[in-house]
Amino acid sequence: MADSPQPTLFPLAWHPTTRQIAERVKAGGVAALTEAARRADEARYQEVTCRSALNRVEGMPFRWTLNPYRGCTHGCHYCFARRYHTQFELGAGDEFASVILVKSNLVAVLRRELDRRSWQRELVAVGTATDPYQPIEGRYRLTRGALGALAAARTPVGLVTKGPMVVRDIDLLQELARRASVTVYVSVPSVDEDAWRRLEPGTAHPLQRLRAVRTLVDAGIRAGVLMAPIVPGITSDRARLAETVEAIADHGARFVGANLLYLKGGTRTHFLEFLAREYPGLSGTYAELFAEGAAYVPDGLRQQVRATVDDLRRRAGLSTRDGDHDANEDRGAGPIETEAAARQPAFRWREE
Repeated sequence: MADSPQPTLFPLAWHPTTRQIAERVKAGGVAALTEAARRADEARYQEVTCRSALNRVEGMPFRWTLNPYRGCTHGCHYCFARRYHTQFELGAGDEFASVILVKSNLVAVLRRELDRRSWQRELVAVGTATDPYQPIEGRYRLTRGALGALAAARTPVGLVTKGPMVVRDIDLLQELARRASVTVYVSVPSVDEDAWRRLEPGTAHPLQRLRAVRTLVDAGIRAGVLMAPIVPGITSDRARLAETVEAIADHGARFVGANLLYLKGGTRTHFLEFLAREYPGLSGTYAELFAEGAAYVPDGLRQQVRATVDDLRRRAGLSTRDGDHDANEDRGAGPIETEAAARQPAFRWREE
């Protein structure tokens, strides 16, 4: 059953909007966020008031997204959403993982939006910007509250996460499956231990995520894996891809999809700095792959890696995303294009 989000850290305080947060940070830096609570993980959590919970997007195979948090303590160095942190005058580097905005009124706002007569029960993509099951969700329970509201409104959901905490909400996911539909996309780019430790420092172990997939599938939830992003030169060789696909199949995933690294804006700057520190031998290669500000790797490499994944997938008896068609026919676009659903150049993002 749905339950209420936990009380806020400042239950009697007035919470600023994201626009006001941007103005504060622009004027006084992160130190101006005097209400932000620092917790045991050393991140600072700033509660904010959102004017809308559902965000309209363009250029994607869905029209609505929902993200309870901005910023993410998973701290994945490749995360495309790093560049959106600059909307709040916050840095795409360390501040993305250490200053988290919490939409404390999100569930109440969502319920009002879903109650409107104009709401057509279109698919809502949850977690397309930052992870809805990052650790702080255990405190605020905003994702759980949102799922309860979406189930009550018979609204279909596609949910993307790296957080095994998703199994906590199996009851609501089952209710969503009965009332509308739900697909859970668990992001596991690679099961390589070294790559995981370096690329995704704040995430649960890949095998822990795959065990969550098994638990969801056993509970009757349509759940699969996104190998996204595959990082050239780090997780893109056939041996590592084969190891990951085999592990995915062993854990009962209903489907698997894949996409390659995408670099733009602040994410590009941050990732190339990370690469120079952790994989200096690849810096020259990346200068060629992403030459002249390119956001995507060259088509030849992308097609080669995808063909390898497709071959491994077929050998393992796995389907693509939500169907049995070949991923290359439509670039693998199911309800959620990738972990972040924002790899397409036409994608435009705005939140209130």
